[in-house]
Amino acid sequence: MVKKKLCAFTGSRADYSHLKPLMEAIRDSGAFSLRVLASGAHLSRELGLTYTEIVRDGFTINEKVKLPLGSGTPIDICKSMGVGLAGYGRAYQRMAPHAVIILGDRYEAFTAAAAAMIARLPIVHFNGGEATYGLIDEAIRHSITKMSYIHFTATEEYRRRVIQLGEDPNRVFCVGALSLDTLRRTPLLEKAGLEKALGISLKATTLAVTYHPVTLEDESAAAQFRHVLAAIDRLENTTIIFTKANADPNGRRINALIDAYVAGHRNKARAFASLGYKTYYSLLSHADAVVGNSSSGIIEAPSLGIPTVNIGDRQRGRIKAKSVLDCAPAASSIFRTLDTALSPEFRRMCRSVANPYGCGDASSRALAILEKQMNTINLKKEFYAPPGLCANSGLSRKKAHHG
Repeated sequence: MVKKKLCAFTGSRADYSHLKPLMEAIRDSGAFSLRVLASGAHLSRELGLTYTEIVRDGFTINEKVKLPLGSGTPIDICKSMGVGLAGYGRAYQRMAPHAVIILGDRYEAFTAAAAAMIARLPIVHFNGGEATYGLIDEAIRHSITKMSYIHFTATEEYRRRVIQLGEDPNRVFCVGALSLDTLRRTPLLEKAGLEKALGISLKATTLAVTYHPVTLEDESAAAQFRHVLAAIDRLENTTIIFTKANADPNGRRINALIDAYVAGHRNKARAFASLGYKTYYSLLSHADAVVGNSSSGIIEAPSLGIPTVNIGDRQRGRIKAKSVLDCAPAASSIFRTLDTALSPEFRRMCRSVANPYGCGDASSRALAILEKQMNTINLKKEFYAPPGLCANSGLSRKKAHHG
């Protein structure tokens, strides 16, 4: 039997840490062979050259498409998307995959999806149907959904939203979050090993802090992050580990503030462009709380039984476990919420919280579905209208009345 080639696209450390277990399952499968296309932040020296992590994990990167990331302004992003569109098109032509796997909602993923659609390659999309109202990712995610053929969602509510967008329920599957597979399979560092990796001794309280720009707000990233710093600086006997912002507009402003803070607080703070998933998950396992606006505080932290202080609008709209506390991007609100999150009662509750994103078996479930779905692909997909709606017009089957 000739194995079908599945191309996994990855544009950053974030989506790779999610895709890794699925990539392993594909690589070891009897039905498929794996191709890897790496791009975006993976190839940026400033952001840690994280493609090396993919290689260390034993994968072959078949194609690399380097993007001009610039300073993250809208014009820079448009330039990156243009370069990416041409580069991904050439990469697909050389690899000739039978389908392309894309996760999430970043602009690199959007461009990779557009190139695959033009090349008439079926797109397998993970994490559709989610909502993040503070980001351009919201529109990008739903756009990728409409370009995609097979959909894997993290919750049943997200599955219903993908169907609401007109996708056939027979091609939309709830399997849970892939990142929980990675978390479950990763051997975590003991405290001494983590302290060595971080280069600092952990104090009585440890915070994992990640703050990204909110891309639908004007020039607010630095101002908001100063409130974060003001709040966490009030805590005593606390170690603060920052993971830096991504390549979104104004991310560099946040990173400059992080560097300045760490330079003045070497006794209690460290910052990293990328920790790698093993060290990062180990940090979470020893942290007393996750602080910021990263999706890891929403998706992975509940499975480790630790509180999340979710700041501002970046993750507004996502389904959240009871261990996630929302607050405004103001120092007083952040400090009050931290006080609640670090209380013994709340931390005790977090240890038994249910994670709505699954239990860490998404990759095996998705692979079994792909083995069936890849034999029945017809790219001439039709808009699905739920019962009670006219499939051709979207109007009710009942007679329309005009006022």
